[in-house]
Parts: sequence; C-alpha cells; structure tokens
Amino acid sequence: MSPLSIAIRLVVFCALLWLAVFDVRCRRLPSRMILMIGALFFINAVVIRMPIGDVLAHLLLAFAVLVVCAALFAANVLGGGDAKLASIVFLWLGRSLALPALTLISVIGLGVSLISLATRHMNPKQNSPSMRTLAMFSGARGVPYGVALALGGGSLIVLPSVLPLLSMR
Repeated sequence: MSPLSIAIRLVVFCALLWLAVFDVRCRRLPSRMILMIGALFFINAVVIRMPIGDVLAHLLLAFAVLVVCAALFAANVLGGGDAKLASIVFLWLGRSLALPALTLISVIGLGVSLISLATRHMNPKQNSPSMRTLAMFSGARGVPYGVALALGGGSLIVLPSVLPLLSMR
C-alpha cells in the first residue's frame, strides 16, 4: 500500500476520532466532516488505482446502508448524523469488511449503550474531571452511537494498511 494511501487512512481515522469526541460532547455529527471523510475515499481510490467496478460496489453498499439507516432514523431509533456516518464508514470498508465492521461496531455500540444507561442520572456538573467525562455519556441526552461507528469503522479502515508495517519491524 502506498504511503499516501496510509496517510489518507490515518487522516480519516483522526477525523473519525474527532467525530466520536464531538458526538459525546454535543450529540451532533457535523455533515461537513462526514462529507470530507467521504471525499477522502474517492481520493484514496484514485491513489490506489481502485477499479471502477470496486468503487461502484463500495457506493452500492454505502447506499444500501444509508437506506437502512434512513428507515431507522424515520423510526426514531438512530440519529441523522449517525445514519450519514454509517454510510460513509461502509463506503470506506466495502463488502469484504462489512460483516466484521458490523460486528465490531455492534459490540462497541453495546458498550456505549450500557455506559449511557448506567450514567443517565448522573449530574453533568461533577467535581472530578473523570466523572465529568463519564457524565457526558449520559443516556438522558441520547446514546452517542457515532462513537461506535467511528471507533469500529475507523479501526477497520486503518488497521489493514498499518498492520503490515508493524509486522515488518
């Protein structure tokens, strides 16, 4: 994998981490950042010379995920930003990593949901910084599912390109 592709993936991972923190703090996922991550997919596809058929397969999967997530949004189960982020994450991952991503995102999402449930009655004005941070996960404001999408999806976006470099040492 080219160094430029690895750098793009690391930038995407950092952007996803920023979105996770932003989701915990504000319960919003800015569309501009999500679109930037999507645009980086197409730049990366050019850099690695991804065949047009593969690009179309990634787009089809992203569209299918968006349709499913839009239905969940309409049922008031998932936020709009989460639906857009899920679509972009699966755009990056494609069919080959879709099932591992779904599994990892679900496991992380379960953890986030349990923390949100456990902290739903916490006062956000805590004296301890660690307790204040934990109170930000409070389910009283909704579950920040963008955290699971960002951590699970971001891990699978970056690890396949970084692990071979680590094993060479």
